[in-house]
Amino acid sequence: MSVKGSLQGAALDGESTPHAGTTQRYLQLLRNCLTNTIYRDRPVDPWSKGDFVADKRERGLDWPSEAHTMIGSRRLENLQACAEHVLANDVPGDFIETGVWRGGAVILLRGVLEAYDVRDRVVWVADSFAGLPRPNETDYPADRGDQHHTYEELAVSLEQVQENFRRYDLLDDQVRFLKGWFKDTLPDAPIDALALLRIDGDMYESTHDAFSHLYPRLSPGGIVIVDDYHAVAACRRATHDYRNAHGITSPIHEIDGVGVFWENSVHSTSVREARESAREHRIAPVDGA
Repeated sequence: MSVKGSLQGAALDGESTPHAGTTQRYLQLLRNCLTNTIYRDRPVDPWSKGDFVADKRERGLDWPSEAHTMIGSRRLENLQACAEHVLANDVPGDFIETGVWRGGAVILLRGVLEAYDVRDRVVWVADSFAGLPRPNETDYPADRGDQHHTYEELAVSLEQVQENFRRYDLLDDQVRFLKGWFKDTLPDAPIDALALLRIDGDMYESTHDAFSHLYPRLSPGGIVIVDDYHAVAACRRATHDYRNAHGITSPIHEIDGVGVFWENSVHSTSVREARESAREHRIAPVDGA
């Protein structure tokens, strides 16, 4: 069963279910709303000059003024596919994103759980809700000169993110928030197991903290996504430093030229077991299972 083949597309192929068409239409509409490709709001970043460009929004290369995510359509599609993959294969654990901005990615994850009527998993929302920290150049020299903390646009309050969830009718007890710097919130976060870990911390320190405290909780067959892998050299370095230190050799798969993902070791579920699990949860198995 190929994770790469099944997750690089926008949707999962496999057996049809009675409500598969409706489910995918709902999730596509949710993605379109989260990226605001419907109303095409202007970007506020310094390089887009205020002009909406469909290709930039698709690849997450602008900072939208109104949209609830800046990761773009392709990375949202991949995120949905990753979530559907771990559900179809019954990989145990919750979902988490570290670094959420306006909350678009975690709103989509909660939408996936809602679409498939999954009630026994939690979406964790980890952020300072005050922007990025000043670089700790002594302990993390790779962050020397980092300017992310100077961008006011990256600071979105907890209350605003909660309101954004509420606008989609997706704020409930399956959404839990971890407010504060990752070094303070992640070590003792009350999370037993993770099926999906999405890291979007930009900096070396933030990426390092997410890997150090959360990757050990990622179940076999679980998926880790690194948003800024190609966009920020310090993030890429932190990723490889952790992989090298812990002997992680799982192949890294490309998403859109910015983000990457890989599967945590080899999932032992057989094709037959995956099919039965998918039927039980009304989810189409991946990659022709």
